[in-house]
Parts: sequence; structure tokens; C-alpha cells
Amino acid sequence: MISIIDYGMGNLRSVQKGFEKVGHEAVVTSDPARVAASEKVVLPGVGAFEDAMAELRQRELLEPVLEAIRADKPFLGICLGLQLLFDVGYEHGEHQGFGVLPGEVVRFELPSEYSVPHMGWNQLQIVHRPPILEGIEDGTHFYFVHSYYVAPKDDAVVATTTDYGGDFCSMIWRGNLFATQFHPEKSQADGLKILKNFAELPEAMEPTVAKMLGEK
Repeated sequence: MISIIDYGMGNLRSVQKGFEKVGHEAVVTSDPARVAASEKVVLPGVGAFEDAMAELRQRELLEPVLEAIRADKPFLGICLGLQLLFDVGYEHGEHQGFGVLPGEVVRFELPSEYSVPHMGWNQLQIVHRPPILEGIEDGTHFYFVHSYYVAPKDDAVVATTTDYGGDFCSMIWRGNLFATQFHPEKSQADGLKILKNFAELPEAMEPTVAKMLGEK
């Protein structure tokens, strides 16, 4: 079962429909027990970092998310769901994230010719090819909407970069943990390919994330 976590801040139905289009059932849920029982977990999100963490905490979803990652279940973060995995975000102050990956979430500081938020189609440059990018060519365009981006401390987790006034990390990968700054569910055929690849991952891969969390 694929669970899409509902904490009131995501394009949930679009993600669910994306999985349905590629032949895989996914449930939208805010039930911590159902998340804990899932084989695969998706954490989407649109909105503010602080509000998202508050909603996840209020709905008692923080620990099920962390447990899924510790258990090395296939996990997909989308947009804000990527940013929340890091130590700290600086949107309207300083706010603690999950701390699964070391690094911070910072705002674009760009020349005036660049609009913020970064919105629209942009290319991926593949640094390390994760299995969910199987069949995706280097330079493929995906859809972005964001004013903040992740700055990992460990370059080894950077799967792709994207150029917007300079390169930023647009996707991370570590073991069974995947997360994208772009929106696969809004990225037409190539985005659906990513969702299909994720849905068809085996339930267990190298326990890199679980090991890393155990060492923290």
C-alpha cells in the first residue's frame, strides 16, 4: 500500500491521481497507524515550513514519518516534503525540520531579472541516477513552484541539480529515500514515469538511511 500523508498542506488529489494513471493505488490518509502500516510513503506539500511541521506534529504524524524512513521503506518527498527532511528552514524565522538529512532550506537571493518564486518548467541535470529516474533523460524538464531550496551539507545526497541563477539541488537520494523539489504530479508524462518507478520499487533496498539515522 502507498500512503500519501495528509497534513492539510498538499496537492494530495493530484498526487493520488498521478499514481492511479500509472496503474497503482494510493490512499490519502492522516491516520498515523495507517501510515505506519504502509509499504511506501509519500510526503507532498505546498506552503510554509513552520506551518507544515506544526500540522504534522498536531496530527501525530512526525513519528510515523521518521519510523518509515528508519525502516528504509520507499519514501518520496515532494516540494515542501523534500524541504522538511532537512535540519532547519529559514522561512519567516528559523524552524526545525525532521533532521533526517543535514542541511538547511534557504530562500533564493537572485538578481532582479529572476522572479521569485521560481515557477514553471526547468531542466534536471542528473548527478547520481536514482532508480526512480529510470527512463528519464538528462536535461528533461519538470515543473517547479518554490521560493526556497535545500542546501545539503553532504553533496553525496544530491541526485539532480537545476539552474536558476545558479545551480541548486532539485532532487535528493539516499537509499530508499527520494525527494524532489519539482512536482512529478504536474510534470506530464515524465513526472508520471517517476511516480510509476517509485510505485514499482522493491520494498527493501540498501539500508543507507536507516544506518545513517542510527549513527546520528
